[in-house]
Amino acid sequence: MTEEMIASLADVETADITDREKLAVHFAQRMATDHHSMDDDFFTNLRAEFTDPEIFELGMIAGQFIGYGRLISILDLENPHQPD
Repeated sequence: MTEEMIASLADVETADITDREKLAVHFAQRMATDHHSMDDDFFTNLRAEFTDPEIFELGMIAGQFIGYGRLISILDLENPHQPD
């Protein structure tokens, strides 16, 4: 993805991506911020677009990136300190 594509995801509904891609982004956002809100209705919508193996793969990939981002943050690797 280009930087422009990533920036366009700030408002997923107006982003220039397919409805299937929007649903995948919503899935990743909910995993990162409110996984308890992923109810039966949400999974019914997911299963209308994705197979169970695809949902599992989306979850694994999102989980890896969420975990990686959090690790980078807690280790403060985004702003490494320069030696004096």
